Amino acid sequence: MKKTLKAAFVIILLLLFPLISYSQGYLFIIGGGNRSPEMMKKFIELAEKVKSGKIIIFPMASSVPNEVGPEQAQEFRDIGAQSVEYHILTREQALKEENTSLLNDVGGVFFSGGDQSRLTDVLRDTPIHKKLLELYKEGVVIGGTSAGAAVMSEIMITGDEKRKEEEETSFSTIETDNIVNIPGFGFIKSAIIDQHFIARKRHNRLLCLMSEHPRLLGIGIDESTAIIVDPAETFEVIGQSNVIVYDASKAKIDILPSRILSVHGMAMHILKSGDRFDLKKHKVMK
Repeated sequence: MKKTLKAAFVIILLLLFPLISYSQGYLFIIGGGNRSPEMMKKFIELAEKVKSGKIIIFPMASSVPNEVGPEQAQEFRDIGAQSVEYHILTREQALKEENTSLLNDVGGVFFSGGDQSRLTDVLRDTPIHKKLLELYKEGVVIGGTSAGAAVMSEIMITGDEKRKEEEETSFSTIETDNIVNIPGFGFIKSAIIDQHFIARKRHNRLLCLMSEHPRLLGIGIDESTAIIVDPAETFEVIGQSNVIVYDASKAKIDILPSRILSVHGMAMHILKSGDRFDLKKHKVMK
């Protein structure tokens, strides 16, 4: 009898373990470009699983947020979202604790494209930012495109480099201490996210950062393509193009005083729609 009860208890624990371990929500990270209705419907489905399913859009990355906010809200409504709002906040507004109430009953939060530094300048290290991190842990889906993708990681690429060269030769070298980066929102801590990756030939700048942060993965998401990071910290690729993953965690890295570097043994994965990747184990899932 005792053995039977013990076995039953173990089975119950095993069934509950995923719920206990994976309490956070989803990240829906789009590399920019066109977004198909099928792609965005997946975001709506994830948002509707939480609370009221309301979607909040933050368009402050855009230089014209008053145009982008209503456009993106209408995009969601056109494909079936029942409750959508957009909010254009200033830093002063984001610093007020009472303004976190705008996130009540939210199921999904979406960051627009533009300049990622505009978003972090307004929201990072504010009560709104803290609330967003809490909501993510509670199961809310956090999404974004282009600049809204870059802000997801703890280390954020700003889009600038320290070398002063002509625009047509920007990011033309692979060297250390060249890529300008600042703290992002920190929803994903195991990787650095880059966007428009293949279309805008952004391999050099991500490779530079991999030499400086080899413990992190480098994830380059192309246009019209997204990764959906689940609570178990695995992601699936959806969309029309590819996602590139760089893994320098087992590489031998040599950096010269001139900042030129060599990296031996870095892994590179080219993923397509339907492929899955384990962020903890650093491997493609079968």
